[in-house]
Amino acid sequence: MFISGYSVVAGAAERLVLGYDSFGNICGQKNTPVEGANLSGLDMTNKKYVFFLNSCSLEIQSLKSSSLSLCVSSCPQQQLNSLEDLQSFARNNGSFLCVYNLGVSNYTLNPKAAQLCPTLPVPPSKSFPLFNRCVPQNSECYSKYASVLINMVNEMDVFHRILSGILAGRDTVIGLSVLALAFSLMLVLAFRFIQTLLIHTLIALVVFGLLFVSGVLWWLHYDYRNDPSTELETEKENVKFLLGYAIFSTIVTVVLLSLIFILRKRLRFAVQLFRIVGKFTGRIPFLLFQPLWTFLILVVFWVFWVAVLLSLGTAGTAHSTSGGQVEYRALSGICYMAWYHFVGLIWTSEFILACQQMVIAGAVVTCYFNRNKNNPPPHPVLSSISVLFCYHLGTAVKGSFLITILRIPRIVLLYLCNILNHKENAKHLFNCCFCWICFQKSCLRYFNQHAYTTTAINGTNFCTSAKDGVCILARNSAKLASISCYGDFLLFLGKVFVVCFTVFGGLMAFNYHRELQAWVVPLLLVGFFAYMMSHSFLSVFEVTADALLLCFAIDMETNDGTAEKPYFVDQELLTFVSQSNKLTEGRKHRSTRPFQDNEDGTELQPMV
Repeated sequence: MFISGYSVVAGAAERLVLGYDSFGNICGQKNTPVEGANLSGLDMTNKKYVFFLNSCSLEIQSLKSSSLSLCVSSCPQQQLNSLEDLQSFARNNGSFLCVYNLGVSNYTLNPKAAQLCPTLPVPPSKSFPLFNRCVPQNSECYSKYASVLINMVNEMDVFHRILSGILAGRDTVIGLSVLALAFSLMLVLAFRFIQTLLIHTLIALVVFGLLFVSGVLWWLHYDYRNDPSTELETEKENVKFLLGYAIFSTIVTVVLLSLIFILRKRLRFAVQLFRIVGKFTGRIPFLLFQPLWTFLILVVFWVFWVAVLLSLGTAGTAHSTSGGQVEYRALSGICYMAWYHFVGLIWTSEFILACQQMVIAGAVVTCYFNRNKNNPPPHPVLSSISVLFCYHLGTAVKGSFLITILRIPRIVLLYLCNILNHKENAKHLFNCCFCWICFQKSCLRYFNQHAYTTTAINGTNFCTSAKDGVCILARNSAKLASISCYGDFLLFLGKVFVVCFTVFGGLMAFNYHRELQAWVVPLLLVGFFAYMMSHSFLSVFEVTADALLLCFAIDMETNDGTAEKPYFVDQELLTFVSQSNKLTEGRKHRSTRPFQDNEDGTELQPMV
């Protein structure tokens, strides 16, 4: 919180894109005065463009311009040859191209007007959309100006170039996030109401999306690499990132297509499972609405996080110089604070999702262990929320922290692998470590969900619940693992569908605005947001399915099906588990007893 508050106070993210004049005024907004600078603190709401008084002889050293710059309301679109032309342009267009303290009427009378006004003749110019600069249009001035602008962007560090790209593409990022939301809602409705057609349609769309996105990434990489106009560091970074994305996308495509081919006949179990899960969620009022409030909380947090990140990138202090001008001095070590801020993004996002998982698990447990199926408990979701906030927030914090711990080494290994790109032995070693960490993270997320369910059943702390959940899963892994695996794989395909088509929309949108933008990193943010949204919405079915199966295992261990200790399970779930268990185990153990017989030989009977 200290970093967040300090960055907002010390930073001014608008400087990256809106630009500012030589007197410390940010163009396009109201400003606060800087001590020692008489022309600072002006209202520039209607003056959105940066205009250099000597645009044809502009020089940049250490990101500082040799020419005075002003905020103007419009750029001159025709050449101005004299002070009279400047005066006429100001009166006709309301755009003043001389220093602010020189009145329009004094343009032709003040003997110092030549120093306070732009160098004549003023070339025609147009506003450049990214940095809101007035760019001269005649060939000689334009080539000089473009060269200086390229050098300025190349002198910026990677952190600030990325922030520039995020700010420049903020509208696109918001639009793509809305697109991901629409895809997620569509999948929720599909999983709830049309399970039979879902599997074939979803697999077809996922296969198409994976192949298409991989092809587009390779095409864009080829196009950028062979573009002779690629001079900016941002464009060169885009080429490197696109190559990495294309390779990663191709690997994921090959792996998923192989899994789809291998599991194509077994995925019908997932359809049957989600038919049961869909009916169960229909019995719990407002359960399907849980992703909405989770999504709103995530959006509020992400907007706050991005605002703080942008403020961190521009955190600095304004100092007045000779002549009443202002320069901003960046704070040292600010990039290290950004890494800390990034860890906060992962942990907080995982914590919000963990809270949702605990609410869903609590509601499912309450309804499953209800003896009277015709009289469900009132308000199970509200009851689960109250229990979470009163007793189990620490459990959500611990679970999300463990996921974060495994995410950070994965990011570090990716960075080291990129550094050691030409050292094949070290690269293979890091790839193996990366795959092992990914596997551990997936297993940990799976066990976390069961720990949350066990907490909802027993009310125990995270460590005790995790131990109990692991023991129950170990005793029943042969019976329930395959069922859960097929369901999780189908849900994962749904998440891949959302990410693929959102990223494809991002590729198309960002590719049309490639100038000076490190748009590949904003695209990565879009992919992250899309995955988190789809995970938030589809986790309703994922957590419900896992909680139902865990409750089923506990039910089988606790009760024996007699009149004194009847089972809680209903007929449909019992039949499904029995049939799937027979099919998966019957080939290897033809003589094994059916799953519905307990250890005492009593036939399992669902509670009526």
